Amino acid sequence: MLVAARSNGPPSMNALTLEILPETSQDAAAIEKLHERAFGPGRFVKSAYRLREGVPPVAELSFIARVGTFLVGSIRLTPIRVGTAEALLLGPLTVEPAFANRGIGLALMQKALAAAEARGDRLVFLVGDEPYYARAGFRTVAPAGRIRLPGPADPRRVLVRELAAGAFDGVSGDLMAAR
Repeated sequence: MLVAARSNGPPSMNALTLEILPETSQDAAAIEKLHERAFGPGRFVKSAYRLREGVPPVAELSFIARVGTFLVGSIRLTPIRVGTAEALLLGPLTVEPAFANRGIGLALMQKALAAAEARGDRLVFLVGDEPYYARAGFRTVAPAGRIRLPGPADPRRVLVRELAAGAFDGVSGDLMAAR
């Protein structure tokens, strides 16, 4: 998938040719370094990271973004459960800081969510800022406390996206890793 990403940089950077590609095992080291640059060492104590520990992301729902040969973004979705419902956890979604605000994160989300929907998945959760993720159809879980994460998490940052109409109806409980 080729995407023209917008730029706030100099005229020579106004249009980037961005490729969204399936993640491969050869991308692992570059993705880990990208996570280090973007999130720092504190990322390991966050509730979302704790949920992903020991659970591999879904390979066919993991994508990278490249500009030329340079890896500039990554997205992964991991299987989880909420109560008895099967779902996915989006993240980490990472964009190289020097390439932020160019539509790369949104392009990665659109690709991953479309692939999840095509696969028959019904629900995707994440912990993040609603104003950013609302562009991809995410909304705050209401009422607060309907979904509980392991460890500390601001309930206003627990977001959901239905991939099938009504998929969130009646879903509540602990958000946990699918093992």
